[in-house]
Amino acid sequence: MESPKSNMDDGYQNIFVMRHGDRIDNFEPLWVSTAERPWDPPLVQDGMIRAFRTGQRIRSQIGFPIHRVFVSPFLRCLQTASEVVAALSAVNVDPNAMSSKDVPSIDKSKLKVSIELGLCEMLNSVAIRRELAPKDGKFDFTISDIETMFPEGMVDHNVDMVYKELPKWEESVEGCRDRYVKVVKALADKYPSENLLLVTHGEGVGTTFSTFYKDTTVYEVDYCAYVEMRREVSSKDGSAKAGDYEVVLSHGQAGIRFSHDPVSYEPVISHSPV
Repeated sequence: MESPKSNMDDGYQNIFVMRHGDRIDNFEPLWVSTAERPWDPPLVQDGMIRAFRTGQRIRSQIGFPIHRVFVSPFLRCLQTASEVVAALSAVNVDPNAMSSKDVPSIDKSKLKVSIELGLCEMLNSVAIRRELAPKDGKFDFTISDIETMFPEGMVDHNVDMVYKELPKWEESVEGCRDRYVKVVKALADKYPSENLLLVTHGEGVGTTFSTFYKDTTVYEVDYCAYVEMRREVSSKDGSAKAGDYEVVLSHGQAGIRFSHDPVSYEPVISHSPV
């Protein structure tokens, strides 16, 4: 792990793992019948608003900066991240603003954005109906096109993805959960001196919460719900020493419903995917 620099004011690294906003196919069922990419739905307008307002709430509550945002390549996550980034980097905080359209000016030096394939949706028929998935099992994303969704100068093109390619279609649920945990840990270890926001899918949020908040079972993850974690990071002999992850509940559970009973964990998502 590389040595932390001077970004950490209190000796803690903070990590947020957030679910995307309200997806169109859960509100307009006929959308899939004419969609060119029925497996990659966009947000509805309420989803954009929820994402932006969530970004505003995080900014007002946490008292420290977010340095990097990592995003799943799925459109609903990209749109969510775009709204959150606008809220986090707005030059002037307007409590009446409802979306990025209400932000006239952003500070592009506030944070950096990167795409991370390992944060993608669970690629199996538990999460994506088989008849909606690409017939050849190949989910195609053009990273250069995706990156244009964010303000020029905010995308860090020098970041190496943890996962260089997408999982194969019909990955196992357990394999997917392992992937999410691996990505969270790998990104945190790669940037120990920076606070991170990861925008992903419901399974990623539920898995992260139940992994790092021991003996819990997650039952539901709302749109734009997030897990907030932190760990102590110090520098010794030129390398970073990190403590254990702690789930922060002081800001509420932020849309995650769970039980403390350590029962078997069912997937958060079903054929009405999250």
